[in-house]
Order: sequence, then structure tokens, then C-alpha cells
Amino acid sequence: MKPARMPRAARDGARVLFALARERLETGIVFNPMSRRFRADPYAVYRRLRERDPIHRSRAAAGWVLSRHADILEVLRDERFSADDRNFERYPEMRARAIRDGLADPDRQETPVMLRSDPPDHTRLRGLVSKAFTPRAVEKLRPRIEAIAEELLDGLASRGAFDVIEDFAVPLPVTVIAEMLGIPTADRATFKRWSDILVGFLDPIASPGPEILRATADELFEYVSRIAEERRAKPADDLLSALVLAEQEGDRLSEDELHGTVALLLAAGNETTTNLIGNGLLALLRHPGELARLRAAPELVDAAVEELLRYDSPVQFTARIALEDLDFHGRPFRRGQNAILALGAANRDPAVFEEPDRLDVGRTDNAHISFSQGAHFCLGAQLARLEGRIAFAALLARFPNLRLGAGHLRWRRFTFLRGLAALPVRT
Repeated sequence: MKPARMPRAARDGARVLFALARERLETGIVFNPMSRRFRADPYAVYRRLRERDPIHRSRAAAGWVLSRHADILEVLRDERFSADDRNFERYPEMRARAIRDGLADPDRQETPVMLRSDPPDHTRLRGLVSKAFTPRAVEKLRPRIEAIAEELLDGLASRGAFDVIEDFAVPLPVTVIAEMLGIPTADRATFKRWSDILVGFLDPIASPGPEILRATADELFEYVSRIAEERRAKPADDLLSALVLAEQEGDRLSEDELHGTVALLLAAGNETTTNLIGNGLLALLRHPGELARLRAAPELVDAAVEELLRYDSPVQFTARIALEDLDFHGRPFRRGQNAILALGAANRDPAVFEEPDRLDVGRTDNAHISFSQGAHFCLGAQLARLEGRIAFAALLARFPNLRLGAGHLRWRRFTFLRGLAALPVRT
């Protein structure tokens, strides 16, 4: 009788553990962003990587982990590296697994979502969407974002304690993007549920599983198709109408591209701003001197948001794939290998930032790369910045005695993203 075959999840886990053990033997450093210790505080690991092995071979990641600011910028601007997963050496395995799990065949779509596409496809998709996110277009949203923030805080004013994540940092960006897209108020709770689940496409460790992902994607795409048809017949003054009607040099978004773009705006836009507010407020509460400084000089809020983005970035990693064999500062990058770019490590690089581990809400010349760089610089950066500035200004003005509540802090089970599951505060 043949021995029982080890379940696939167990085999995958064993493979990762073996790779990590080999990594420790070879370099003395283990890069394991899935560990609880790393999620609680990744910065000690980043420091060791920068100092001992800044271009770190990681078999678990099937490539290299880069932790220096200059190296990461170089890759982000180098056309020999791709954002398209189809160039990854393990892509056939990933595709086979998706199909086996009942997810859509990744090759069914001719063009990947904007986040994971290269020029000229990326240029075309970005051009069709970008008008809604110009500084001028975003600034027009300021009065409404301020009103949403005040409405949320009105509901918290009489409470002696609340959870910043659940009660403020989540509903603020969800409401903003829902209103931008023109989603009816009655559908926004469902919209938020979809957002929470679809983050699994951005960060696989956060995935609730293929069945739930598949069902959620089907629900969202059916919903978007229905609303899109309504907007084609009767356009409104909203982003979904603009996407449906968007045209550049005779080109429009295909149905798959429309679905992918809405899903990306929903998941990426909500999650990153929620994490900016949560991570940023925690940093301020842990540094009462800087919190007092910002209270005394609220005009520092713009610089403070940039510093909070640098100090504990909502997005800790991005990835690129080598398109050819190349020598990268003495390391042999092979075609198809991953380059995991540790944005959180780059933002604490002492070669770029003076006293990088010190929070300084008045820091000037803040060259953080929390929004990436190059062709994939975050499309929603201006919106995230505006939401952050309004959120921190409103919170600090409304609650002059805000302080951390009781209980242990829990970080969400992410790798590429970083955010709190809850942030209890007392007023």
C-alpha cells in the first residue's frame, strides 16, 4: 500500500521551512515576513539586512530581498525588471494552482490589472483612469472628505473609548471611494465586505481562501457590470461613469479591465489609507512629544503625514521580476527571479534619512518611497495624502486627551501590507 500523500498546504509549509533553515545557515539572517515577531516589528530585521546582507538571497521568495534605498530606486526605474507576474519563474505553478482551486485562469485576461502590468499596457490603463486622481481633481474632494470625517467623529464624541480602526480609519476611505465611484449608500456595507476580502489578491497571506475569493470576485464583477450598463445608458458625475466612458486615442477599458480596475481601486485605496491612519496614530501616541508638537503647530500636518508614511509605511514591500540574467551589484540575478523591494527598510535607510528610527513630524526633505517610484508611482497618492491630513487634523482637534486604550495590539496577517487589526483609544 502506498504511503498517504502529504496535503498540499503541508508540503508548501515544509518547503518554506526548509528554505528558511537553509537561508539561516548561509547568511545568518532569516527573512520571514509571515512570522508574528516580524509583523509586530519588522524594523530590527530590516536593519540587519541593510547592514549585513542588503541584497539578500531568499529561496522562500524565489529571488532576492533588497533593503537599501538606492538599490530599490534603481530597480523601480530599470526597464529590465517587470511588474507582470507572468514573467515570474514560478508563474506556471501559480497559474495551475489558481485553476485547480477554481479561480479564474490568470491567462484569461489579455491585460493584467494596472498594478501588475508593464508599458505599454500599464501606460494605457493608467491614462484612462488617472484624470480622476490629479491634484486638482482630488483637491475638489476636500470639503466632502472633511464632512465625512466630522460626521464619523460626531458619532464618537460622547464615547469615552473607541476603536480607531473600526470606527474611523476603515469607514473614512471606504465612504470616499464609494462616493467617488457612485455606489449607492444602501450598497456600501457590501462594498466594504468585498474590499476586505479582495485584499487577498494584493496580499496572498491575507487571503480567506480560494472559494471565498472566487465568490466575492463573481459578486463584485456582476455588480459592476450591472451598474456600468446603467451608467452607459445614463452617465452620472462619478468615477464609474468616467471609467465606462473613458477613451484615449480610440481605446476604452474592456469589461475585464473595468472589473479589475474597480477591484484594485476598492482594495488598494481602502486598505492603504486605513493603515496610514492606524499606523500613524499609533506612532504619535507612542511619541507624546511629537504628538504635542503637532497639536501646538497644526500647520505641520502636511510634513507629519509624510513622516508617518515614512516611519511605518502602509505598504512594506513591492516586487519586480528580472526579465533577463544580469549582474546586480555583484549578485547574479537570474531571469524570472523575484526582486522583493522592502520599502519599509528603504524608508529607514541612514544613508538617506538622518536618525531614521526617530519620529520627526517636522522632518523636511523626506524622500520616502512609500508610494513607490517610477512608472508605478501610486495613482492614489494625492488622495491618500489628503485623507491622511484631514483625518489626523480632525482627530487631534476633536480629542485633545486622546491616549492608547488597554490591551495588546494585534497586527493583521499581512506580508506586503502592514496594518493594525484594532487600535483601542481613550478620550
